[in-house]
Amino acid sequence: MVGGVEGLEKNGNEVKMGNGRTAKLYELLLRLLALALTLVAAILVGVDKQTETVPVVLVDSLPPLNVPVTAKWHYLSAFVYLMVANIIACSYAALSMLLTFTSRGENIILGSMILILDTLMVALLFSGTGAAIAIGLIGYHGNSHVRWQRVCNVFGKFCGQVAASIVVSVIGAVAFILLVVFSALRLHKKSK
Repeated sequence: MVGGVEGLEKNGNEVKMGNGRTAKLYELLLRLLALALTLVAAILVGVDKQTETVPVVLVDSLPPLNVPVTAKWHYLSAFVYLMVANIIACSYAALSMLLTFTSRGENIILGSMILILDTLMVALLFSGTGAAIAIGLIGYHGNSHVRWQRVCNVFGKFCGQVAASIVVSVIGAVAFILLVVFSALRLHKKSK
């Protein structure tokens, strides 16, 4: 057992996957975790909506006009991208779980394909979270150079829910990174 991880054995300077059943169990747990996290992240963004009454000053001599304004996730393309990236990753996690555990024997082609697709899911999730973080920072701080006002002071619940979705999505991407590492180790072992 290496570093408290059952199923990995150290032989000299080489770390090997031990029991194949234990490795499959770890892969199943990671795929379930990735599926659950990306599903939760997509749901958090998909149900995000907040309506607030905002005072609008038309003329300085008149009192402000109170206007109800709604913030929805689909008003910003970065949040749409975050949700779509999580839906794709969630669907892929379910499909790859089925493919991995219904295939018999050790298929190197299937393993290589899943390794490549796992890596693509990492890239997709990090690009989606990066886009959402960029827009979220503008919403939180504003941009004085182009006179964009911050909006998270008005739509705090909306911004908080997007931030929670981003965090959950990043943890989902980390689960896919661990899947890439386990798949690469397994393929390396098979090639010897």
